[in-house]
Amino acid sequence: MAEVKPEEIITHPPMDQLQGFEYCIDSNPSWGEAIALGFQHYVLALGTAVMIPTFLVPLMGGSDDDKVRVVQTLLFVTGINTLIQTLFGTRLPTVIGGSYAFVVPIISIIDDSSLRQITDDHQRFLQTMRAIQGALIVSSCIQIILGYSQLWGICSRFFSPLGMVPVVSLVGFGLFDRGFPVVGRCVEIGVPMLILFVASSQYLKHLQVRGLPISERFSLLITITIIWVYAHLLTVSGAYKHHPERTQVNCRTDRANLISSAPWIKIPYPLQWGAPTFDAGHSFGMMAAVFASLIESTGAYKAAARLASATPPPAHVLSRGIGWQGIGILLDGLFGTAAGSTVSVENVGLLGSTRVGSRRVIQISAAFMIFFSIMGKFGALFASIPFIIFAAVYCVLFGIVAAVGLSLLQFTNMNSMRNLFITGVSIFLGLSVPQYFFKYTSSAQRGPAHTKAEWKSIIWSYPSVSRSTSASCELGLWPKQSSSSLCLHVSDLCPFAVQ
Repeated sequence: MAEVKPEEIITHPPMDQLQGFEYCIDSNPSWGEAIALGFQHYVLALGTAVMIPTFLVPLMGGSDDDKVRVVQTLLFVTGINTLIQTLFGTRLPTVIGGSYAFVVPIISIIDDSSLRQITDDHQRFLQTMRAIQGALIVSSCIQIILGYSQLWGICSRFFSPLGMVPVVSLVGFGLFDRGFPVVGRCVEIGVPMLILFVASSQYLKHLQVRGLPISERFSLLITITIIWVYAHLLTVSGAYKHHPERTQVNCRTDRANLISSAPWIKIPYPLQWGAPTFDAGHSFGMMAAVFASLIESTGAYKAAARLASATPPPAHVLSRGIGWQGIGILLDGLFGTAAGSTVSVENVGLLGSTRVGSRRVIQISAAFMIFFSIMGKFGALFASIPFIIFAAVYCVLFGIVAAVGLSLLQFTNMNSMRNLFITGVSIFLGLSVPQYFFKYTSSAQRGPAHTKAEWKSIIWSYPSVSRSTSASCELGLWPKQSSSSLCLHVSDLCPFAVQ
């Protein structure tokens, strides 16, 4: 028998589960630690829950009061959807929150000519919100049908480890513009947060208090508190007094206008903005975002299963989770969250950072979301954290999710030229093709596919809804008069740039 050469010995054999996780999906920390970890996931979910309404509501004509109500509603529905997913869906420790994939189709609805012609800002906000609700309700049928019909489960049977590498990796890599490009808008806050978070979670992780690795488990809470206080000291000391307006809205801690506008107690309820209106053009545009959310969620579920030390979700479980996620988007439409739902990628990354994949922790975070969305003043206090701080955390957490996707390469033969070809080309094109559409739209002020076709449809509404929006029946998916503003808004997606 030939002797095995030293270089042929595999020192790190492929392993289905990641090592070093003290709590997996079904093992739970003590109640005190679980509550603190759940609150940490809640704080992280605030970034997206505040950013999307803060950007979209002013474009719709909404006031600060409307913005706060939408933030509360989005958090409330996020808590409900998270509980549903952890109890009845995939039962993985995933937070189901707002998705950036819905921003572009929602902007196209906001810029619709029939809505733009409404002169009263509050009425325009209500009519726009109702149109978004109708589009979300109709488009949610895609995930509901694909999920409960088991069609997506049938498709997922063909997801090999090699095929899932770009899907999972691009979930993290594809959000690179939410990271350091946003940190760079206020480097004196963002860079210290990034350095402190990395140092706390990686280099001080062996720091223990009564046997608990306090720095590793709660590095997010500790560093956010420190940098938040530091940013507030810069604000009250007048450090930004003579700086440009753009710098002030990104760096100051007193520009969110959330605490003063938030009610003490407010319970979101379905159809709180009025009965939804339904339009074919709006719905088809939203369907594209729902399908993008479907792909993103599939990759995030795979990453969450690996970070929770669980077996990969089988086809029927993945299909069931997608079906319940479709129900979640339906709830988004009924409640009026101004965004659809997907798996929160940053919260999946936090599972790896804390090395705690417990499902109970995520369920506790959902309880925090529901509670603080009802107790408006208290929720607004935490929601006023500058988004620059969250962007610095995203640099780490999105990277963890991307690395989880790359870790699937250990189950493939990377000495095969075909596998190298598939991996390299799929990841490169996954980053390069969206960049082409972005660059083309920015320069030409329209998409590359321009047929000059128009939707001719009827706006259906309940009798209680004003029919002022039905005066114009010619609706375009990408209105000509709004294309330039669309490029500006999408390329400058800053949560506090629009007040």
